[in-house]
Amino acid sequence: MNAHSPSYLARGRTDAEDRLIEADELLAALQRSCGGEIPGVLAVPALLERVRQARAAGTRLSGAIEAFGGEDIIHAWIEVFPHSGNEAGCSIGIADWQVSPAVREDNAQAAVRHLEIERSVADLWARLDPAQGVLAAEAHAPDLAALALRMMQGAGRPWTDFVELPGAVHEQPMHWRLLDGLAVRVPESPREWTVTLAPLGGPEPGQSGFELYLASDAVLPTGEAPPHAELAGPPATHLIGRNLAPVLRQPIARIIANAETIRTRLAGPLAEEYSNYAADIAAAGQHLLALIEDLSDLEVVEAEGFATAPDEIDLGDVAHRAAGILAVRAKEKGIALTAPPAGRPVPAVAEFRRVLQILLNLVGNAIRYSPEGSQIRLELSAEGARASVSVIDEGPGLDAEQQARVFEKFERLGRSGDGGSGLGLYISRRLARAMGGDLTVQSELGSGANFTLELPAAHKSQE
Repeated sequence: MNAHSPSYLARGRTDAEDRLIEADELLAALQRSCGGEIPGVLAVPALLERVRQARAAGTRLSGAIEAFGGEDIIHAWIEVFPHSGNEAGCSIGIADWQVSPAVREDNAQAAVRHLEIERSVADLWARLDPAQGVLAAEAHAPDLAALALRMMQGAGRPWTDFVELPGAVHEQPMHWRLLDGLAVRVPESPREWTVTLAPLGGPEPGQSGFELYLASDAVLPTGEAPPHAELAGPPATHLIGRNLAPVLRQPIARIIANAETIRTRLAGPLAEEYSNYAADIAAAGQHLLALIEDLSDLEVVEAEGFATAPDEIDLGDVAHRAAGILAVRAKEKGIALTAPPAGRPVPAVAEFRRVLQILLNLVGNAIRYSPEGSQIRLELSAEGARASVSVIDEGPGLDAEQQARVFEKFERLGRSGDGGSGLGLYISRRLARAMGGDLTVQSELGSGANFTLELPAAHKSQE
């Protein structure tokens, strides 16, 4: 068979610079739908890759490609024949052509995906009240450390008091939708920061407050020491938390975000093997980032004088958030994740972010080790001066010896290959006890496990 075989549905020809200089209508239409021209460099990424490979190898290549053509995904079988002699380009033959509608995320799915990516790359997190007043803040970048400290010292004031808004043409406070996506400046940082505001509660967005994230596309210049960075950092002897974590976190988070964008085909169609490869990259990056975060958290919770920032929280609301964040992961494993009934507040005194961190660890562990078709339940309880939430799974369970060791540092109970650091439960118990509570486990081998987080209850004064 050659490039002029009558069995081809369409043909084309490229030159030595991989420009498409001739094309039948089918290929020409695909080139235009991808933003290209004739003559012009091949605008179909998968086809351009095959042409370059064939030209470099000097041999015929064939195989399936996927391309995004307007509102459709094109599945085609192509053959590429490199020219010899002075022509230097390639002939292209399309032997099969199938069209299927592109599957797109709905607005809700796209919003969730966007928020996941922003969370992964953010260098500052803050919890805000419904009026956008600061409740808690934490920085992961050295040039935001002073900002986080100022926000904590000025708790209750609007977060916009602590950053520079461009132009400031609107009177404060601005509606949160006008602030979401805004570019702001921080006095101590040479970088520009993008704001992400995630409303909490319903049915009115923001009814229960907001989560604020700041992220930057710029990298802090190596060796630059932001002013006052030492005010909010752990002691200098803490190598990971102070020196390595801020340097490693941003590039790893960017790798994860880019890999997730490729894996979910947000940038266009992709062959399955490349999507799987991107998923492997994202998973490896997440394991590495989780290890860095665990080591950083370990330094924090073991630091002399470590204390949390207690506030009155709704334990039921935090449980619902943890279940919502991990619902997709549970579904992918065929596990039913059941949150507590809505509308049942369980007030407690604790730091919102730390409680969420503990529950995400407990639920994530339950998902990781529970079998397909099983159930994970989150149950609330309030009795006297204590409020609690339990994560109950139907996994393999723990015997008495394992229960005695499970909260020890670096304890993984003989597991290997799951990417865990063996620090999650140790850190979670340290956090629970720092908030005046505890983290315990009840289990029997073969009968699942029940991890219970207990915290001081908040009793509202009688009106």
